[in-house]
Amino acid sequence: MEKKQTETKRELTLEESFDRLEAMIGRLEERETSLEESIQIYQEGMKLLKKCGEKIDLAEKKVLKTDEEGELDEF
Repeated sequence: MEKKQTETKRELTLEESFDRLEAMIGRLEERETSLEESIQIYQEGMKLLKKCGEKIDLAEKKVLKTDEEGELDEF
């Protein structure tokens, strides 16, 4: 059995996701990357970008705090 199949899949941090997206952009800019591979990289990048957006939204919600009057204030 492959090592990847036996390892538990850990979620990337936001910073790791950004690094991965930058690497994907680099691959898309290479002339040697085929159209088929470019489409695959693009699709993977869009999924990763969506996850990044969700993480940013969650972080923003954590920054909101409840003040003494029960109203939400931005931190």
